[in-house]
Amino acid sequence: MKTVYSPDHRLHHARGELSDGRLEPPYEMPERAEIVLRHVRDVGLGPVVEPGPCDRAVLERVHAPDYVAHLEGAWADWVAEHGEETDALPLIWPVRTLRQACPRHIDGRVSYYAMDAGTPITAGTWQAATASAAVAQAGAQLVRQEGGPVFSLCRPPGHHAARDLLGGYCFLNNAAIAAQWYQDHGAQRVAILDIDYHHGNGTQAIFYERSDVLFLSIHADPADEFPYFLGYADETGAGPGAGANANYPLPWGSGWSEWAAALERACVRIADHGPDVLVVSLGVDTFEGDPISRFRLASDDFPRVGARLARLGLPTQFVMEGGYAVAEIGVNAVGVLAGFEGA
Repeated sequence: MKTVYSPDHRLHHARGELSDGRLEPPYEMPERAEIVLRHVRDVGLGPVVEPGPCDRAVLERVHAPDYVAHLEGAWADWVAEHGEETDALPLIWPVRTLRQACPRHIDGRVSYYAMDAGTPITAGTWQAATASAAVAQAGAQLVRQEGGPVFSLCRPPGHHAARDLLGGYCFLNNAAIAAQWYQDHGAQRVAILDIDYHHGNGTQAIFYERSDVLFLSIHADPADEFPYFLGYADETGAGPGAGANANYPLPWGSGWSEWAAALERACVRIADHGPDVLVVSLGVDTFEGDPISRFRLASDDFPRVGARLARLGLPTQFVMEGGYAVAEIGVNAVGVLAGFEGA
């Protein structure tokens, strides 16, 4: 299995995130990708390649052009306004009683395009986010050329980023960008399976009214867990996308048996859909030792995930999402990939 990786991910290194009322060092850090890459090489998973330039046109078919322009220029505007290189974080959100209009001032714009205070924009965020999107695009190209499987080692992650919204450590939606790339190059049907602990709210929102992309997500119940306001089982798509969205929320404490049952339901749904290609949003924060998650999957469970996905017999692209037990992230992520390869 080829791995696509860009060292430019290191350019995004936030100083802090607002967590439990405190500004804390972020759980999403450059070491995550470096440890996964090291384990890819240690187990001999396959060649590691770097992507070419990011195709901005694909970004703007997934994300609103004004949002892409905001990401590109936000850091320079922030420093020009504040006179120092602090992380750019929102201070207000356009909630229910407020007008939904984007302000001219950078403080207002940073707030308008964000859904949380845990996803700072830094000096290197634009370069890192577009490099991550390029990793997703290059992975899709390899799958199309060679049949897959391919691992896109994306960082920053992407599945919480919506059409014009960042959050949950995500700026550009890498899985959605890969899915759009396939559509642009002739795929009639794409399935995205999100197995991160947290619901892929951004991916769902991007494709919610489209029938050409089936989105499925196995995650912690949003009644109790981030992102809280999306990911319920009754969200099944709308308009042309009615029936093309499936959520499998699970309670805190779910272990392998409960999680595997949801995976089986999702796999049956994917097989019935008959997609041309499968994109897997690969989060391994379902691990029992993850510091911000409450599922109980063991490291030995992750190869079983990969083996079940392999039995679908589809061209498959894995796109890295979450996982914050840094010491184990390489073992768990590569465990899925090795299980897929060995099935």
